[in-house]
Amino acid sequence: MNNKIKQDEVNKAVWAACDTFRGTVSADVYKDYVLTMLFLKYLSDVWQDHYEGYKSQYGDTPELIAELMTNERFVLPESANFTTLYKARHEPGNGERIDKALHAIEDANVGKLRDVFQDISFNSNKLGEEKQKNDILRHLLEDFARPELNMRPSRIGNLDVIGNAYEFLIKNFAADAGRKAGEFYTPPEVSELMAEIMDMAEGEEACDPTCGSGSLLMKCGRRVQANFGGSKRYALYGQESIGSTWALAKMNMFLHGEDNHRIEWGDTIRNPKLLDGEDRLKHFDVVVANPPFSLDKWGVDTAENDRFGRFRRGVPPRTKGDYAFILHMIETMKPKTGRMAVVAPHGVLFRGSSEGKIRQKLIEENLLETVIGLPEKLFYGTGIPACILIFRKTKADDKVLFIDASREFKSGKNQNQLEDGHIAKIVETYRARETVDKYAYLATPEELTENDYNLNIPRYVDTFEEEEEIDLVAVRAERLKLKAELVALEEKMDGYLKELGY
Repeated sequence: MNNKIKQDEVNKAVWAACDTFRGTVSADVYKDYVLTMLFLKYLSDVWQDHYEGYKSQYGDTPELIAELMTNERFVLPESANFTTLYKARHEPGNGERIDKALHAIEDANVGKLRDVFQDISFNSNKLGEEKQKNDILRHLLEDFARPELNMRPSRIGNLDVIGNAYEFLIKNFAADAGRKAGEFYTPPEVSELMAEIMDMAEGEEACDPTCGSGSLLMKCGRRVQANFGGSKRYALYGQESIGSTWALAKMNMFLHGEDNHRIEWGDTIRNPKLLDGEDRLKHFDVVVANPPFSLDKWGVDTAENDRFGRFRRGVPPRTKGDYAFILHMIETMKPKTGRMAVVAPHGVLFRGSSEGKIRQKLIEENLLETVIGLPEKLFYGTGIPACILIFRKTKADDKVLFIDASREFKSGKNQNQLEDGHIAKIVETYRARETVDKYAYLATPEELTENDYNLNIPRYVDTFEEEEEIDLVAVRAERLKLKAELVALEEKMDGYLKELGY
């Protein structure tokens, strides 16, 4: 089965489909078209493959086949099939036909796909006037009809080829999107690091309150699959404020076979939607997030009267929402098993005023477990270094571990990366929970108090490298030797000049 399809061929084919749009619309616009078409093509190929399989097995028995097809993950109306759209590609109205197909798919699968396609329109003027738009969409349909993008299960087997291709596209779009990339994607190695540290177990629930395209959340689920023989006995929850990004997350989940998920659309701070049966914040075993850095206008106006009591330790500054997300996450950890990992700018470690008071209370409550300093230029859209804060409801001790991983990375022109060895070292140090010279320090409560609850990593991890002592006598001797050699060279040069008549 592995010989039938190669991941890199699929990746190249889907990336080539982007050429249809380049020069016409920007990447942050056409990414939605390409990713949505990949999802549509996948649904169509799976449906067609299963339909033909039943037909070859049971012959011409339409009623029986129709009954069997009701057990499919998704219902696909005939008018919404990719093959139907492809056959009509030379006719006017490609944009309108694709939009109608998406709406038909949504209506037929409303429990899973409600509102997923509401922010995407292939009939939009963003693609130009009618003739140009029709030509662009004809090319797109032809791109996805290529043999490399035959996504039938009988061809790809159980390989996660389609999910990987979707992730490949999202990563490449993030690399091209500049500052906007942070809205929907966390670098995969950072997600991997956070997932390893959280080490989600079978039967647990994980949540990402700013889930973007859902990649970080799914990394947590894959830890369960890896450690428990492929088990999918876990649940993933998320919330995302940007409608188009929320749709990406939903499609991403389904393409990776993550059917046991609940991804809500809305502002996590102003309107948290992951609630329990008693209209309170739902609690989770694992909470992870890469929230927007220092978000302005995060919802301070309603924070003081927050009905969930998330800001009882203090209200974060109006123009910096970092602690708003941290405090929300703190409140959603389960009382015993709850643990969380959050990416944040270094300012959360040392800024004063209300943030300093919040930080002090979190430390005094013995919730902060570890601070990990990361290298610069890891994240899309910003070159500043960030950190990961680990909180835990039930800690093994009252200390805080500081890890300075900022100096170990693979350097890149525009983006630095953490390699497997770097991740393994951080995880090993985190689990050992011991001081490591010039890399990690286990600080006591007394030390944290002495530093006025300032968590700036250099206060605890001394990375200073002593310079080798200079032997002044040897330096002077070398200088005199060079001076003598210079005199000899000048005399030699004078001789040459005299021979030449100067």
